[in-house]
Amino acid sequence: MRRRDVVKWLAGAVIAAPYRVAAETAKTYRLGLFASGPAFPPDSPIAKILAEALAQHGYTLGKNLEISSYGADAQLARLPQLARDIAAAKVDAVVILGWPPANAMKGTGVPTVVAVGAGDPVATGLVASLARPGGNVTGISDNATTLSTKRLGLLKQAVPSIRKVAMLWNKDDLGMTLRYKASADAAKSLGTAVLPLGVSEPDDFGDAFTTMDRERPDAILMVADALTLLNRKRVFDYAAAQRLPAIYEFDLFVRDGGLMSYGADFKESFERAASLVDRIFKGASPADLPFEEPTHYLFVVNLKTAKSIGLELPPNLLALADEVIE
Repeated sequence: MRRRDVVKWLAGAVIAAPYRVAAETAKTYRLGLFASGPAFPPDSPIAKILAEALAQHGYTLGKNLEISSYGADAQLARLPQLARDIAAAKVDAVVILGWPPANAMKGTGVPTVVAVGAGDPVATGLVASLARPGGNVTGISDNATTLSTKRLGLLKQAVPSIRKVAMLWNKDDLGMTLRYKASADAAKSLGTAVLPLGVSEPDDFGDAFTTMDRERPDAILMVADALTLLNRKRVFDYAAAQRLPAIYEFDLFVRDGGLMSYGADFKESFERAASLVDRIFKGASPADLPFEEPTHYLFVVNLKTAKSIGLELPPNLLALADEVIE
């Protein structure tokens, strides 16, 4: 080989070597997806939203990203062991739905990002402050008082004669309990009485319906968590049978048969959670990543459900809707 050819070959080898080393040592990031309810399969809408959002930051499933899903099936007693399982799996971060799994992850040291449903993380003791969480948990917060007032206002617009609202919530979930209290305070400030219906297991819904039969409300507001989500059909059926208007926290309830909802856009929340995960993957500490609030809220109405209970919604209310399902 001539000297000039040797020099070219050596130069090429020097340039190519770093790229070969980088390819051989490229990290595969491991992410957990953790909920109080069922584990989310890879083809579920939430898992897809999260994967697509992370792809925008350069993480591709099967290449440099693995997502493992964990769920307690609404059995909150299972959460501590699942949290330990997640920590033992050596994930780089975990995305959370709801306060109970976030609380379970708090003591593990695993970087944790709340996507939805944890309420006020300061009031529930998840973090020291929104601006500087100070531990292993960050994510997306919500303003329960503002949202509760808005939901009740929408109910009043739908049915101005409402005087009493039944509120269903999981009393074993501190995040939900605080959201219920915010809703109850908002109702009282609007001159509306509250029928409190805390539940902690599926059998409690029957007792709640019996109470509503005895102390009939004018409407229902249901706070969302794994327990109420898994029993949503029973609430839909009761509301339909009793011809009661009801409002829920997220649009997935309305798409499944509920009357109307007002709450954070899941897609935006998971996209922002993915952005926080990206920063953690790149070395940021959750302790230094401020909690954020959603910026996009959806008001969704199901006209088919309204017609089934004989409710004609005012045109000015429908004009406010981001989506009307017919």
